[in-house]
Amino acid sequence: MSETIGAGSAPAPRKGLLLAFLCFGVFMVYLDATIVNVALPNIQHELTAGITQLQWIVDAYALAFACLLLTSGTLGDILGRKKLFLGGLIGFTLSSVMCALAGSIGMLLVGRALQGICGSVMIPVSLALVSAAYTEPAARAKAIGIWAGIGGVALSAGPVAGGVLVDHVGWQSIFWINVPIGVLAALVLARLLTENRSPRARQLDLAGQALFIVAIATLAYALIEGNSRGWASALIVGSFALSVVTLVLFVFWELRQPDPMLPLKLFRSPVVAVAGAVNFLSLFGLFAAIFLLTLVLQSLQGLSSVETGVRFLALTVPIMIASFAASVVAAKAGSRWPIVVGSVLSAAGLYGLTALDVNTGFGGYWWALALLGVGVSFTGAPATVALLGSVPPEQAGTASGISNTFRQVGAVFGVALAGALLLRHLRDALPGALSAAPLPQQVRDRAYDQLSGGDLSQAGTLPPGTRSTVMDAVGPVFIDGMHLVMEVAAAGTLVGGLCALVFLRRRGGDAAPKRAEAAQPEAAMGRRQG
Repeated sequence: MSETIGAGSAPAPRKGLLLAFLCFGVFMVYLDATIVNVALPNIQHELTAGITQLQWIVDAYALAFACLLLTSGTLGDILGRKKLFLGGLIGFTLSSVMCALAGSIGMLLVGRALQGICGSVMIPVSLALVSAAYTEPAARAKAIGIWAGIGGVALSAGPVAGGVLVDHVGWQSIFWINVPIGVLAALVLARLLTENRSPRARQLDLAGQALFIVAIATLAYALIEGNSRGWASALIVGSFALSVVTLVLFVFWELRQPDPMLPLKLFRSPVVAVAGAVNFLSLFGLFAAIFLLTLVLQSLQGLSSVETGVRFLALTVPIMIASFAASVVAAKAGSRWPIVVGSVLSAAGLYGLTALDVNTGFGGYWWALALLGVGVSFTGAPATVALLGSVPPEQAGTASGISNTFRQVGAVFGVALAGALLLRHLRDALPGALSAAPLPQQVRDRAYDQLSGGDLSQAGTLPPGTRSTVMDAVGPVFIDGMHLVMEVAAAGTLVGGLCALVFLRRRGGDAAPKRAEAAQPEAAMGRRQG
């Protein structure tokens, strides 16, 4: 039998306190997905990191989070949700300390991966605890709406809060801030929560989980490390091959499991397949843009972390506002046209960022960020509403997990492919740009060796009289590489919109607005996973 606080008899203030401290934990998880971006140039300078290492700082977290989401909910059913959430919360806090104390990129990456693992536990289990505490439908919907809204607040607060902390305290402070929050939440929740389990515990699909991790991780590794190790090297070719083999094995395994981690039979529905693709492609473009634009604003334009975070409000505030509007529109009118319109807006925003150059001011690109923010909201939220409206109610949790997993995997590969394309462009175009600059050959060779890995802070080690000349040559090449990535991301977003236009006719995207409306609390959860 399931036993938890708030199962009908607990007083409302006690429920409210429980919800508040569960949301503290959720806030930490989402904050650390965005707050780190504005700290990347400072980390790059202090720990001597290239683009590849910066990609791993973002992707080590997102990869661990994405790969374990589907299993974490089942684990909570088996081990007990109180025990698992508190374990995840304490683990997240300790891994934040590890990140803050990191004196090397390797230690920081291990800490970030541990954060992602613990975060993947906290999100689905916290939602299950909220649902168990609020048994009355209207109160539950309101509580889930608050829970989901925390993701939007964290997304908007991350860049600005990170900028203030990095500029005034140091990049380590973005991790130290989790410690008092985590300790306080753990102490309070240890007293408020009683153990809670599902009356029907699913079996863990350990083999499927292992195959999924290997398939996604090896593909991400090959994309991120391909430039530095050589695309034709045995290690990279082997990583691509291993990813393909394990993905095929994963599909065969899941199709034969009575209780699979990822029910692939759901993908027979075009709505499920399109929703997954749209969620993947929308987060792909969003995270690619955030990753590269941060480097441009700070490393090329010389903005501070705070100035960068404030500029990102043009992106994050529209996401927070438009997500609510998009889910309401989709629930009333269907998901097909909101997704199509959102894809066009996202593509326009991404393509608009190709107008950015080394000297472009905020007035030249804020509108592109706003279009991207609104577009992402009008693709992600309606896609999740369509997905939840196309499956039986008893599979809503599984469908939401699928939606969230596709979004997180999209974030992983957005950063991975953005870095790969940028580094490829730098290594191809930098020799020509440097040869055209009035520099001694020795300085050109040194500049290429130090800057072709994307670590623009290394320009500070060049002879003083040559630094500005080198950066005048390197800056436009870096910008052109970013433009290439934005064009690819815009094209991918349009592909998602085209899929929705073709396949989401009257078969689920528009046919079940009432079912989608009923699923709206779960859709709110899904739209906040980015």
